[in-house]
Amino acid sequence: QVQLAESGGGLVQAGGSLRLSCAASGRTFSSYVMGWFRQAPGKERDLVARISASGGTRYYADSVKDRFTISRDNAKNTVYLQMNSLKPEDTAVYYCAAGVYSLRLGYEYEYWGQGTQVTVSS
Repeated sequence: QVQLAESGGGLVQAGGSLRLSCAASGRTFSSYVMGWFRQAPGKERDLVARISASGGTRYYADSVKDRFTISRDNAKNTVYLQMNSLKPEDTAVYYCAAGVYSLRLGYEYEYWGQGTQVTVSS
């Protein structure tokens, strides 16, 4: 089992930067695909970025491409989301999640953190 805890959220002006961290418990962190999701009020939870277990493959939603960077440190059981050039539309609760991939089912995220609020003022 994996427990996840996000940190690093807060209030920032448009154009600013934040770095989110997600610390994981458990010895099997390095075997999981890790994702960052976000959910704005009244909207669905959307995938923002994803990183493979080894860190060699990354995916970004079009809305954050070239502004956000996902990374992981398997020795520290931590995944990061560096967010630059923030916009008011990036305001949301950000969640990290640990999952697996299968050809039959695609990506399945089994474990979720509690979320951290990011608010970008204009």
